[in-house]
Amino acid sequence: MTKITHITSVHSRYDTRIFMKECSSLAKLDKYQITLLVADGKSNEIKNNVSIVSVKKENSRFLRILITSKLIYKKSLELDSEIYHIHDPELIPIGLKLEKKGKIIVFDVHENIVEQIKSKEYLSPFLRSVMSSLYKFWDKKVIDKFNIVLAENSYNDVYDKHKKNCITILNMPQIEILSKYIIEKRDVLCNEILYVGGVTKFRGMVELTQAVNILDSNKMKVKLNLIGPKFSDYIFPDFKNGSIIKEYGFLPLSEAYKISLKCKIGVSILHPISNYMKSYSTKIFEYMSIGLPVVTSNFELYKRIIDTYKCGICVDPLNPQEIADAINYIISNPCEAEKMGRNGIEAVKEMYNWQIEEKKLFKLYQDLSNE
Repeated sequence: MTKITHITSVHSRYDTRIFMKECSSLAKLDKYQITLLVADGKSNEIKNNVSIVSVKKENSRFLRILITSKLIYKKSLELDSEIYHIHDPELIPIGLKLEKKGKIIVFDVHENIVEQIKSKEYLSPFLRSVMSSLYKFWDKKVIDKFNIVLAENSYNDVYDKHKKNCITILNMPQIEILSKYIIEKRDVLCNEILYVGGVTKFRGMVELTQAVNILDSNKMKVKLNLIGPKFSDYIFPDFKNGSIIKEYGFLPLSEAYKISLKCKIGVSILHPISNYMKSYSTKIFEYMSIGLPVVTSNFELYKRIIDTYKCGICVDPLNPQEIADAINYIISNPCEAEKMGRNGIEAVKEMYNWQIEEKKLFKLYQDLSNE
């Protein structure tokens, strides 16, 4: 039996991509013993045939890098797996140490990190530029040490230039989990909108709020449900005519999509920065999978999907009036909205689901086990 350890110092133990998809999928196969090593300071447990092992949690980024990384490396050695699958850039030094000990290393690139640094709101523009350049230089120096780089197709070309073993596995919805949130007919009188993800400026919160304000001024009452951690100090306004913005903070996937049952639209209004323009938004496909029409940014990557499957409307993410018009159109045309919802469900069943990506994951690990 091949021992495989997935490692994260940042994500939660039940992270949808790491635990629910990658670890739980691999744990279905008898030939693998799967461990997930996390840094949350909670008790160890076994869930979905995955052994979850934890080390102490540090809250500050500095202490996490300084102290938590040492604890993770020590625990990684104790686990003594053949394959280590790391999920965070700050774990690259640990991956390099484990590689020197003859271990097989998979580096799972969740984001285009060079571009992601440029959108960190807690850094000054100058620091963003400097840190992005430094990471890009360092990344090129170390990445060939790893056996496999796992990347979304939107930025695998970044690694294809200097890493021959770059594999694309997309973070697509699990139909069997999300299908329970499909409903035949949505309440005509309930004008609610769903957003799931980080609540930040670069994810369109200001423009989305302004769009709701436009709708409110035109006597259209809507409720915008924001589900996800808030990373900025933006204060959402009160509206005169009854429109509401409800902030839930982070919720587990199951809780988040319960709220979708009373919504008519799923929104993902990302700003036109490189990390977003070239990356799939997983939330778009999750909205589609439960039959919600999508209002999203008019990036070419997204337009190809929305236009092909007729499952929503693409808008200029910096234009609140366009966003408001799209929301208004979907709410005001329930028959068209239902058709968009059905089209989205079919698109996910046909093309954009985890079952397809899971097969790629199995093939990757089959090849690694035979090395």
